[in-house]
Amino acid sequence: MERTLVIGDIHGGLKALIQLLERAEITPDDNFIFLGDYVDGWSDSANVVSYLIEFAKQNTCIFLRGNHDDLTHRWLKTGELNDQWLQHGGQSSIDAYRQFNNKEKQAHIKFFEEMVNYYIDKDKRLFVHAGFTNQKGPGQEYTPTPFYWDRTLWEMAMSLDPSLKPGDQHYPKRLELFNEIYIGHTPVTRIGKDEPTKFANVYNIDTGAAFMGKLSLMDIESKEVIQSDPVHSLYPGESGRN
Repeated sequence: MERTLVIGDIHGGLKALIQLLERAEITPDDNFIFLGDYVDGWSDSANVVSYLIEFAKQNTCIFLRGNHDDLTHRWLKTGELNDQWLQHGGQSSIDAYRQFNNKEKQAHIKFFEEMVNYYIDKDKRLFVHAGFTNQKGPGQEYTPTPFYWDRTLWEMAMSLDPSLKPGDQHYPKRLELFNEIYIGHTPVTRIGKDEPTKFANVYNIDTGAAFMGKLSLMDIESKEVIQSDPVHSLYPGESGRN
């Protein structure tokens, strides 16, 4: 049976991704939406990209752009180095690409360039790495930056009075635009959760794979959640983004 499966931030954890897909018992009929941040964290950052390039040949995939993907893409293409990036996982990507030749790097640059900033399906479900800020919707943003950096959408959803409903005077306009919103970017482990977490109509699928958490997947119809082992347990001797 065809499913649409959304996957949270991977951050170089290829072993966790392979384990997760095995546990989900995927078939070529399954569709995938990856929420971004494929790199910067565990030692398999470059290998994750190679794996996904091949994976997309057998399954229908949508690859969203994360902030770490944007930074790694800039470095691959122009050599641009960002101190904040280096401190937050960028060095792991630089190290991972030491084994890659120029042809392989060019294929990865193409992969990064073809990522999308957001995706809206036929059922008015939005998929975006981080969020958006324009009350008229993501199509009206002045810059793509919020799509992979914004945290205000998630913060707003978390702080919303649960008694408020769409249509109420004080219900946020941004949330009324979509039936469901799926994001990554901000690990739910920061609020003591270890599974994908929903506030209002926003589902956060980032369960801290870059740190001490697991990699997670959700079936967007059934809301079934499947998870890997804690990613750090699959990479003994490494520290991820800690």
